Amino acid sequence: MSVKQVRYYLFLKDTITLSLTAFGGPQAFLAMLLERIVKRRAYIQEDELWELNALCNMLPGPSSTQLICAIAFRVGGPNLAYLALLVWILPATLLMIFAAMLIYFLQENTPGALDFARFIQPMAIGFIIFAAQKIIGKTIKTTEAMVLVLISAFISFFYSSPYIFPVLLIIGGLSTSIKYKQQPKLEKDAPLKVEWSNFYLWAGVLIGAAALGAITKYQPIILFENFYRNGSLIFGGGQVLVPYLYTEFVDFKHFLSSEEFLTGYAISQGIPGPTFSISSYVGAL
Repeated sequence: MSVKQVRYYLFLKDTITLSLTAFGGPQAFLAMLLERIVKRRAYIQEDELWELNALCNMLPGPSSTQLICAIAFRVGGPNLAYLALLVWILPATLLMIFAAMLIYFLQENTPGALDFARFIQPMAIGFIIFAAQKIIGKTIKTTEAMVLVLISAFISFFYSSPYIFPVLLIIGGLSTSIKYKQQPKLEKDAPLKVEWSNFYLWAGVLIGAAALGAITKYQPIILFENFYRNGSLIFGGGQVLVPYLYTEFVDFKHFLSSEEFLTGYAISQGIPGPTFSISSYVGAL
């Protein structure tokens, strides 16, 4: 085995260790990355970690998963990035699928089996409120941003539809982009080259899944499109994903009860790995 292969093996070993021990959300996960990936193994430099973290936080989707893949790509290219993705999400995904199967079994065979959820659901609400407070404290810095938050919160509260969130994202982006000329310009050493084929692939899967689901009405395809769309539109990580999924699958489509959803969310907060693993729970249940 070559030195490069050993390095890749160690990276995957470190990734699965993180996937089994990363309790405490993105902040704790970032601290563990700094200790294990940067200081102990020196896969990348500390300033590279902060740059990649900032980039992933600007993109939609699960930021912790993106960060792991970005580091793996920097270390060993796309193949290692794909392997790291599977290793990172697999433990939490399996745990949440098992939780969904267990809850379904208890509901079918033991009346009142989910009474224990009355203790878990207030914890889930607390997690949501705490996450919202943290996100607002870090991102809302101007009066304009606060006004947008209040208007968005008001609209979201009174209009319960999954289509409201993408519309609010677009309107908020357009309103803040008016001031783009006031932002500092970066001096580029070389022209930026964008690989548009990746964008076309993403858009093609999104449109193709939506069309196929609408034509066939096949639930697995519809669920795939739902999660793919949510992962493509959500900025802010797993905490922001929760109200999207709740609105779509509880309020709008009635696939799950509020009790089932909040129980799953509380369970997802008690296991290591990405918060996005709640998608596996929702899909399985």
